[in-house]
Parts: sequence; structure tokens; C-alpha cells
Amino acid sequence: LLSQFDPDNTGYISTEKFRSLLQRHGSELDPHKLEVLLALADSNSEGRICYQDFVNLMSNKRSNSFRQAILQGNRRLCSKALLEETGLSLSQRLIRHVAYETLPREIDRKWYYDSYTCCPPPWFMITITLVAFFLYNGVVLDRFVLQVTHPLYLKNTLLYHPQLRAQAWRYLTYIFMHAGIEHLGLNVVLQLLVGVPLEMVHGAARISFVYVAGVVAGSLAVSVADMTAPVVGSSGGVYALVSAHLANIVMNWSGMKCQFKLLRMAVALICMSFEFGRAVWLRFHPSAYPPCPHPSFMAHLGGVVVGITLGVIVLRNYEQRLQDQTLWWIFLSIYVIFVLFAIFWNIFAYSLLDLKLPPPP
Repeated sequence: LLSQFDPDNTGYISTEKFRSLLQRHGSELDPHKLEVLLALADSNSEGRICYQDFVNLMSNKRSNSFRQAILQGNRRLCSKALLEETGLSLSQRLIRHVAYETLPREIDRKWYYDSYTCCPPPWFMITITLVAFFLYNGVVLDRFVLQVTHPLYLKNTLLYHPQLRAQAWRYLTYIFMHAGIEHLGLNVVLQLLVGVPLEMVHGAARISFVYVAGVVAGSLAVSVADMTAPVVGSSGGVYALVSAHLANIVMNWSGMKCQFKLLRMAVALICMSFEFGRAVWLRFHPSAYPPCPHPSFMAHLGGVVVGITLGVIVLRNYEQRLQDQTLWWIFLSIYVIFVLFAIFWNIFAYSLLDLKLPPPP
């Protein structure tokens, strides 16, 4: 094919020859891919198509140059929207629903719908949720500790405690302990309802990065801004995902076609505000077992900041290489600087400020 349509071996095919190919073999192609190919041909002002872009499309790979060619085109996709297609199976309707929940552009929705194979499945969010649930039930509920007002909630090796901040794993593992069954329940619901669809679209690598970055930022924010408090709960990671998703909806409001998006945003914000307000109240409410402190709420804020910076960049650039995005490097550099600052703060500030920390568990 390349030698026939590109005899000079330039790596390009003229749009005229490209269109003749589509007319000859278009019936053999998936209609979604055919539509993207037509948009690719119409968007090109130089009269030629990159052969590698064609290969990438047919092999379900998207290069940054290919996507830019589509987005800069003047041709309006004329076929019916994915939402209007009928006769779909239950799994196909689920994939279509996920596409409309997370992606603002019709061409991206069709691309995702056409290429998604559920392999691998959204294992990260499901695994994190199951581990949190079983660890909470096994480690905490077995001791009949339903609320953090009981001093026994501090007696495990997973939560973050200011006296034990040298044990670095606690900056991550605190997400598996929660401040009561209602705290666990809300985080589990948000992780599954928001995290699983996002992972289905953006993949485990991107979503796990945003989640873990929110978790680490949450515990480090506590160690800097609320230095005498412990931390429990996965709210840092959950709030990073939810805030990134909500910010992405707001920034692409006209393109998002999910049903009842305003109502759903309002419900999500109400649930997050309720849980955050509860955490603030619990932090400042006098402990029933002094000097056993209540956990901090600063992890929520750390997760939100990560979500509306790093998270938005990850979710906005569907199937694009993040290393090509300038704003990504700016926010990533800010995040790394904050982490380094917090590490040095934990090493030196506690001894210099002469704080009265709660006794170790």
C-alpha cells in the first residue's frame, strides 16, 4: 500500500488518493473510524495525509499530531451522535454512558466507544476500595471501634500520627483507616461512582497517579498546617479525583452531554461539603478521651488542590502524551517542590517549634 500510494517514500499520501481508498474500502471499516478518517482528510490544508497517522488509527493508537489534526479541522462531524444509536447491548450502553459521563467531545466519545475492550478492567479503584473496606472491618471493627472518639483507633500501624511521622509508609497507608463506618461508606461510594468510570476511560496509570498524589498531598498538608493531628481516611485521593472530574465538567460545560449534570454536580458538592464539614467539626470538638486527638481535615484540602491542578490536566488530555503539555510540567514541578518542602519541614520544623504533640499510641 505504501509503495503504491507513496512511490517517493515521503511518508505521506495525497488526500485525493486517500479519499479514493476510503470510497473503495469504506464499507469494510467501522463507521466510527471511517468518520474520523474523513475528518482527518478534510482537516488537512496541505493536501496530504501522514501515513503513520493512518496506521495509528487503524491499530487503535493516537498520536498527538493526529489528534491535533482532527481538532483543528473545519469539518463538522455530520453523522448522528453516539447517544442516538439504537439496538445496543447492555455492555455497549454502559460504555456509551461512561463516554458521555467523562468526555466532552463527540469524536473522543466515538473513539473510546469503538476502541474500549475492558482489558484491563478498572482494577485499581476496585482494589483500593476492597482493601480499605476489609482492612477497616478486620482491624477496626473487630475491636468494636466504630468512631475515632475511642482511643483504640490510634493503635494500628497504618494511620498517620505526628509522633510516628518518620515511618514513611503512614503517609500512604492512612487511607485504609476511617473515622467511623459513615466516613468509610461515603468514600467507598465516591470512589466507585467517580473513580471507576474515570479509570475505564483514562486508564489505571493516570487515575492511580492522581489518586496517590492526592493522598500524599493530604498527609503532607496535615504535617505542615495541622501538625498535632493524626490522619485517617481516603478523602485526599477521593477528593482529588472528584474535584478533577467536576472541574473538567465545568471547563467543558457545553460539550458535556451527561444527563442531569447540574443536579449531579450539586449532589456531589453537597456530599463533599457535608463530609468536609463533619471533619472540621470533629477536629475542633473536644475529645472524649484526652489527650487522644481527633483526625485532621487538611487532607481533604490537599486532595482538592491536587485535583484542580494535576488532575484537570490528566483528565483534559484524553489519550495524549502528558510530556507534551507545558502546563502539566508547571503543575508537576509545583507539586514536587511542595513535597520536598514538606519533607524538610517534617525533619526540622517540629523540633524548632517545640510543639506539644499527642503521646504516641
